[in-house]
Amino acid sequence: MALHFIDNRSVPSASGQSLPVIDPADGQPYDSIARGNAADVDAAVQAARRCLDGAWSRLTAAERGRLLMKLSAAVAAHADELAAIEQRDCGKPTRQAKADALALVRYFEFYAGAGDKLHGHTIPYLDGYSVLTWHEPHGVTGHVIPWNYPMQIFGRSVGGALAAGNVCVVKPSEDACLSLLRVAELAAEVGFPPGAINIVTGYGHEVGDALARHPGVDHISFTGSPRVGTLIQQAAAERHCPVTLELGGKGPQIVFDDADVDAALPFIVNAIVQNSGQTCSAGSRLLVQRGLYEPLLQRLGEAFTALRAGPPTLDLDLGPLIRQTQQERVRGFLDEVRRDGLPIVAQGRIDPAADANGYYAAPTLVRDVPPQHRLAQEEVFGPVLAAMPFEDEDEAVRLANGTSFGLVAGVWTRDGARQLRMARRVKAGQVFINNYGAGGGVELPFGGVKSSGYGREKGFEALLGFTTLKTVAIRHG
Repeated sequence: MALHFIDNRSVPSASGQSLPVIDPADGQPYDSIARGNAADVDAAVQAARRCLDGAWSRLTAAERGRLLMKLSAAVAAHADELAAIEQRDCGKPTRQAKADALALVRYFEFYAGAGDKLHGHTIPYLDGYSVLTWHEPHGVTGHVIPWNYPMQIFGRSVGGALAAGNVCVVKPSEDACLSLLRVAELAAEVGFPPGAINIVTGYGHEVGDALARHPGVDHISFTGSPRVGTLIQQAAAERHCPVTLELGGKGPQIVFDDADVDAALPFIVNAIVQNSGQTCSAGSRLLVQRGLYEPLLQRLGEAFTALRAGPPTLDLDLGPLIRQTQQERVRGFLDEVRRDGLPIVAQGRIDPAADANGYYAAPTLVRDVPPQHRLAQEEVFGPVLAAMPFEDEDEAVRLANGTSFGLVAGVWTRDGARQLRMARRVKAGQVFINNYGAGGGVELPFGGVKSSGYGREKGFEALLGFTTLKTVAIRHG
């Protein structure tokens, strides 16, 4: 059984209870994790506080950076091991699992070099005064990590927090804990002091809620659904704890009739099938200018028909979904599509080698989706692409902004002026022009507007979010 990791030690749950770890490829349990509760969270927060007040506070920014660089090297040395752990835990194809491990390497590397670049300012003021600002860590930061990209989101969230001088208590999703527990062990092995990184596993309503409510937690970083994000925010608000929320998305891919279709096609496909569509930044809506609509759907249909989902070890286009309830959610959306008579252009197939008990979903392209249909408004978190036409730029903007979300958007056009107009008019935290995702980009601030949340992680901007600004005014005459 995998235990909590608190104070650089593996620790059983205070309750003595455990939860099964299910392989999404066959639906069978193969391990178990500790089922945490408020007592475990309290132990982790106390360990973090001792570290913050002790060994961690005595480290300079440069010394924290050297520890993060050591951790980056350790993750790189164990990348295949970590990829294999996450592959089985989450059902990721081999390429995706390895890419996630290497992204974690890069996150720690980036933040290793960023912490000592967090400078304050001097402010011109009254005669006889000198005024300066500096950035201070919040203290103990709580991190709720989702199941779709455990290593990547751990890297951007915990990496930034540590670089800024915080210590961390992490609650991974109960569906994806094992890779992060191993990373925490590696951190201890390379010299992170006890209490710098603590991981408590278990259910959200037991561990996540306790973490958000704990008076010893000074900042919460949450990545997950808007519904749970609201609960986290409400709990934190009761004690005025600041929160960074990265929630859902309904990303539009906006394709104008002058777009380079050959360049766009692989991006459009990958943006909805990567990680089996279980991505908050998935390009799940395809908005196509009328003149290009039919020819583009024809080519996309051919591409979708060729897609295959199957066992992660076969390294196909898609692996399984994370759990049965997620599979049922995707099926529910497709049932509504058929009930409402929406045309299905094409579907991929599930490989014969896939276990019948695995949580697989065939990638599906649906056309002529009404803008107010549930498929066009709600996050599926599965490989289902909703296509709809538009006439002109204004209609494209209305459709793109016509959901409660605002996380990521893609714009495909050769017109330079239109590129900039669309980048300004589309309500999203990130807008990609003639690409989608920019190769991951650990350097690029990430976050949303509207129901997609607020605050930014990734890039240097994350360091600002994991600190509070202090102003010092000195009267010297």
